[in-house]
Amino acid sequence: MPAIETRKTLRPDSKGRVTLGNLAAGASSFRAYVDQAGNIVLEPQVEVPAPEAWLWRNAAALASVRRGLADSAAGRVVDLGSFAQFANED
Repeated sequence: MPAIETRKTLRPDSKGRVTLGNLAAGASSFRAYVDQAGNIVLEPQVEVPAPEAWLWRNAAALASVRRGLADSAAGRVVDLGSFAQFANED
């Protein structure tokens, strides 16, 4: 678990809602639960578009993509030239 870098006092409004502000940066939703000590814990979540979810469930494919990204970042690429000749094929 990462070290706590920011502590902020949040006060619920009359309906029990709190605003997280910049504490929510990078998250599109939160999983909430109450732990054994009674603490309310919010786990930041991000959604993945459905057509891309398969990649996150396929460890081999994800590892291959990560290797490709690392190769590209390191300059280990090959110029395959133009694919313009295939542009009008069905």
